[in-house]
Amino acid sequence: MPTEAQLADRFGVNRHTVRHALSHLIKEGLLRSRRGAGVFVTARPTDYPIGKRVRFHENLLAAGHTPEKRALSIEVRAPSEGEASALRGATSVCAYHGLSLSDGQPIAVFESVFPLDRLAGLELALRDHLSVTKALKEVGVEDYTRASTRLTAVAANATQALHLQLPEGAPLLRSTGLNVDPNGYPIEYGRTWFAGDRVTLTLPN
Repeated sequence: MPTEAQLADRFGVNRHTVRHALSHLIKEGLLRSRRGAGVFVTARPTDYPIGKRVRFHENLLAAGHTPEKRALSIEVRAPSEGEASALRGATSVCAYHGLSLSDGQPIAVFESVFPLDRLAGLELALRDHLSVTKALKEVGVEDYTRASTRLTAVAANATQALHLQLPEGAPLLRSTGLNVDPNGYPIEYGRTWFAGDRVTLTLPN
């Protein structure tokens, strides 16, 4: 939104009137304010299907939105105990941390972990494409499906709040999922933290 001074000048009113109007619209949920950044129009939540085939770009395009992904980091490391268990004893993993956007607005931060024991070269493929589907195809995985999904309500930590342009402690919906190849072998263990007011997760009938 324009600044209070700009709005006052445009509509020929004083800044107190503008401030009162903005406060009312924020209470109604039509605007949101972020300290140090300004006032923003509240976007319509993005429908995001959670089913057997979870594909970020396909899901958003089908809902009429423009998808975008930004890599925050891509690293090779040892797996945590939980990651090793989910990925059937992987000893080395590629961890992909990123930011998902819809129509230019950040809607989620994510971390996807892949077993390098089976997917050699995936780190370079992810750096080239950023798309998980394209990177997996490059290392020989033509298709994959969701084997399990867990949804949990959590509060945004300082880093998540910064990336999602939310106040620390804002409600997030964390999705923890496991994807498998056509033979049922785990190839991606992922966690995604969705901004609670920007995404509506939908499930198949």
